Amino acid sequence: MKTELSLALIGGGNMANALASGLIGRRCAAGNVHVIDPGEATREGWEALGTTTAAAPDARLSECHVWFFAVKPQVMAEVVRQCRPWLRPDTLIISIAAGIPGEAIARWLGSDAQPYARVVRCMPNTPALIASGMTGMAALAGVDESDRALAEELLRAVGEVIWVEDDDAIDAVTAVSGSGPAYVFLFLESLIAAGIEQGLTPDQARRLALGTFHGATQLAMLSPDSPAVLRERVTSKGGTTAAALAVFQDSGLPDIMRRAVAAAARRAGELAREFSV
Repeated sequence: MKTELSLALIGGGNMANALASGLIGRRCAAGNVHVIDPGEATREGWEALGTTTAAAPDARLSECHVWFFAVKPQVMAEVVRQCRPWLRPDTLIISIAAGIPGEAIARWLGSDAQPYARVVRCMPNTPALIASGMTGMAALAGVDESDRALAEELLRAVGEVIWVEDDDAIDAVTAVSGSGPAYVFLFLESLIAAGIEQGLTPDQARRLALGTFHGATQLAMLSPDSPAVLRERVTSKGGTTAAALAVFQDSGLPDIMRRAVAAAARRAGELAREFSV
């Protein structure tokens, strides 16, 4: 096991827990993880795992090569500035704060004239909690190849990753995969309710809907064919699937999806302007 990695988790909530579960014992020792969180109960849980903790940023940060910010966007600026006294030239900053541009974090850690450039912004999603996440990542220009590789390694502990060009692309990632699980859950909720309306028990409808969605997703991931081709193969002319898909088309589902994703991306940009001053 490699134990040279020292990691600060600034914010000890669910996403930090997911990350640590994939790294502690594999990539770093628990004693090399420092967790900063104001919640006493949260800190006690981390201490039980063998990590060090603090209620506020402290000098232990200067010993950590990677700082992983996992706090709410509305407190991000204040927390970053509190951490700044312990920043070293080789510290790698990784942020999952929604709506906070990497360039804003760079300014808060440095200055307008000389921002700190070793910043990677990430947008994971909630399936990361079961190591099945999808994370979009964007790096500032000051992040070298070794830092990019390390950031990718860390986020792969909770699922798959994809690199994008900049903060605008992260807004698109937020709209597709960051918010995407909620779209899926809404679809499942509606499919289950429809099955019950057709006479299935709630348990039957739930198992059928979840199993079908899981199987279809796995098929789409493993098949070289596009989702459009796979859909066409399931759809016999004049059959039951065609009847259902006609309703989706008549209801404007493709346009609804486009407008929903655009709304999420637009809101991500609004959050960036709201919290990155």
